[in-house]
This record gives sequence, structure tokens and C-alpha cells, in this order.
Amino acid sequence: MSMLNNISGQFATSTAIRDSIRSWRTRLAHFINSWIAAMIAHREHQANLFVLRHFSDKELKDIGLYRNQIGEGLAEAAKTRSALQEFRPRQSMMS
Repeated sequence: MSMLNNISGQFATSTAIRDSIRSWRTRLAHFINSWIAAMIAHREHQANLFVLRHFSDKELKDIGLYRNQIGEGLAEAAKTRSALQEFRPRQSMMS
């Protein structure tokens, strides 16, 4: 009887360790994914600024921007896109 108790205790401990490692690994993967997404967003922002700064005044006017609004326009577009991305998953969860 004491041998069975000892084995079940070891099994519970190894299961707890396995669960702890799995949880840690999931958190680490989420952190890495978030970091990579932030780096991609930053590079995308830099690329958009580069393109907009090289547009002529006429091209900027065609898309509704003036040269002094380039930074503001990108920031506002990013906020709008972020709000849309947050809204879409909620919308699909309700369906």
C-alpha cells in the first residue's frame, strides 16, 4: 500500500512539473510573438513614412494629406486599423 502511495505522489509531481513547463513555454511563445509583431509594425510605420515623404505635394493632396500632416495621418490610420482589428475578433466570436 505504501508503495502505491509513493508512485501516485511521484506521478502527481511529474504532472505538475510538466504542466508548469507547458505554461511557461506558452507564455514565452506569446511574448516572442508579441515582440515580433511590434517590430513588424514599427518597420511598416517606417516604410510608410519613407513612401509618404517621397510623394509629391500633388500625390499627397490626392490622398487627402498635406506634407505637415504626414506623421499625424499615419498615427490616426494606425489607431483606426487597431480598432478594426480588435473589433473583428469580437464580431466573429458573437456569430
